[in-house]
Amino acid sequence: MPALRAALLQSSGQLGDVAANLKLLDEAAARAAAAGAGLLLAPELFLTGYAIGADIARLAEPADGPSADAVAAIAARHGLAVGYGYPERDTGQHGVIYNSAQLFGADGSPLANYRKTHLFGDFELKWFTPGDRSVVQADLGGLTVGLMICYDVEFPENVRAQALAGTDLLLVPTALMHPAEIVPDAVVPVRAFENQLYIAYANRTGPEGDFEFVGRSTLAAPDGTARARAGQGEDLVFGEVDPDVLTASRALNPYLRDRRPGLYGSLADDRT
Repeated sequence: MPALRAALLQSSGQLGDVAANLKLLDEAAARAAAAGAGLLLAPELFLTGYAIGADIARLAEPADGPSADAVAAIAARHGLAVGYGYPERDTGQHGVIYNSAQLFGADGSPLANYRKTHLFGDFELKWFTPGDRSVVQADLGGLTVGLMICYDVEFPENVRAQALAGTDLLLVPTALMHPAEIVPDAVVPVRAFENQLYIAYANRTGPEGDFEFVGRSTLAAPDGTARARAGQGEDLVFGEVDPDVLTASRALNPYLRDRRPGLYGSLADDRT
C-alpha cells in the first residue's frame, strides 16, 4: 500500500464567515492536491471560527447541511479527502449542538462524522453537548482512520481505545491555546509512540476573541518523531503516512501485545 501524503492546514480563517472559510478550504485543497496530497485536515470549528459565542446557535448546521455539501464538492473537485471541524446541529434533538469533525473522501462521499467527547473549558461546556462515541473510524485507501478533536487526544485512554480498534491514522482538528504548547511538542508524539499509530494534529493560530491559539500543527509518527510541524503562523505543512513504517514499528514495539487488561479495571471507575 503506498504512503498517504497528508496536508495540515494551520489557519483560524475568518471569524463567523462560513463562505470565506469555505473559500480558504478550497484554496488549501488546490495547493495540497498540487503537492500530491491525498488528505487535507483543517482545524477545530474551522468553518465558523472558534470564538463565536452565541453565534454558534445561528451558524450550526446538520452533518448533511449546505456547508457539508460544499466541502464534499471541494474534496471531489480536487481529488483528495478533506477533514474539518464545524458546529453540528442535531436535527433530532431541538437545540442540541455538538463540536464535530467530518471527513469526506476524495470522491466527495461522507466517510465519518465525530462529536467531541471531552469538552474543554467554560466556553465549550456552555454551548456544546458532549458526544458519546469515543471511536469513530473510516477506511481511507486501505488505512483505518479515526477522528478526535483537540482535548480528546490528551486523554490516554481515549487514544488507546483507537489503537485497540485498529486505527492507523488519527485525525485531530484542534484549537489549542497558549500556554499548552507541550501538547503538540510532547504529548502528541508520545501518544503516537505508545499507541503505534500516526496522529495528524491541525491547529488554529493567533488571537481570536479571548483566546490565543499556538499553532504548531504536527504529524506524529509511531516512532515518536514529528514528520511535519508548523510554526506559529498561517501555514500548510505536509508529511507522509507510510504503512511500511507502521508495520515495522509495530513489530518492534510490544506495548499493545504486552498489555494486561485485567489490571486496568479502575481506569473506567467513575471515582475521582
